[in-house]
Amino acid sequence: MRKANVYMHDRLAGSIVENEEGYLFVYHKDYLESENPEAISLTLPLTDKPYCSTTMFPFFDGLIPEGWLLDIAEKNWKLKESDRMGLLMACCRDCIGSVSVIAED
Repeated sequence: MRKANVYMHDRLAGSIVENEEGYLFVYHKDYLESENPEAISLTLPLTDKPYCSTTMFPFFDGLIPEGWLLDIAEKNWKLKESDRMGLLMACCRDCIGSVSVIAED
């Protein structure tokens, strides 16, 4: 099982988990109850219920680099293109935009 924290504008918004069944994303209760919480994506609206998928959520998959930048990431971190969670955790700590994904130790 691998887990990463998801930040929105540097505020901890939720967690994404990869397990043997697929992927799970959940907003943290503190974030939902905070002043003016924002959904990280239109496809992942604010809710206290977890989102589950057998494949990487399209929003998170879209954060992973493509082309020559993906090639560099695969070589530097020795990851395969099919390891979407590994690429997400390795490459999306400092994304363009308001969302960041940081691997949980």
